[in-house]
Amino acid sequence: MEKRGQVWIETVVYTLIAFVILGAILGFAKPKIEQLQDKSIIEQSIKMLESIDDTIKEIQTTSGNKREIELSIKKGSLNIDALNDQIIFEIESQYAYSEPGILIKKGSIDIKNEKVGKINKINAKINYAEKYDITLNNEDKPELLAKSSAPYKLFISNEGEVNGLTKINFEFT
Repeated sequence: MEKRGQVWIETVVYTLIAFVILGAILGFAKPKIEQLQDKSIIEQSIKMLESIDDTIKEIQTTSGNKREIELSIKKGSLNIDALNDQIIFEIESQYAYSEPGILIKKGSIDIKNEKVGKINKINAKINYAEKYDITLNNEDKPELLAKSSAPYKLFISNEGEVNGLTKINFEFT
C-alpha cells in the first residue's frame, strides 16, 4: 500500500517539475518570439512604404495615371497625413529597430526609434511637402489606417499640377 502512494507522489512531483521547466522555457522564449515577429512586421511595413513611394514616383510623370496597391497592416497604424503631405507608419514593439533617438534614412523613408519604458515606439515617415500635394479623396484631411485582418485597397492617382506641385490623390475601398 505504501509503494502505491510513493508512486503517485513521485508522479505528481515529476509532473510539477516538468511544468516548472516548461514555464521557464516559455517565459524566456515568448518575448524573443514576439521580438522576431515584430522585426518581421516592421520590415514588411517599411517595404509597404517603399512600395507606396515607388508607385508615386511611377505615376508622377503623366497626369491621370492611377495605380492600385494592397496594404496589409498586421500591427501598428498607417497615417496618411494629407494636411502635412506625409505618410507615417507607427508601431509599438519590444524590438528595437535602431538606437533610440537616432534617425535612419532608408531611401526617402526616415525611421526613428524612441524608447518609452520597455517599449520601443518606431516611426517611419515619408515627407512629400516639397515634391507633391497629397490629398485623400481630393481633400486635405488625415486618415489613420489601423491593423486589419483584411488588406486595404489603396488607389493612388496623379491629378495634375497645382501650385507647382504634382497633386497625388489617395482613395481607399
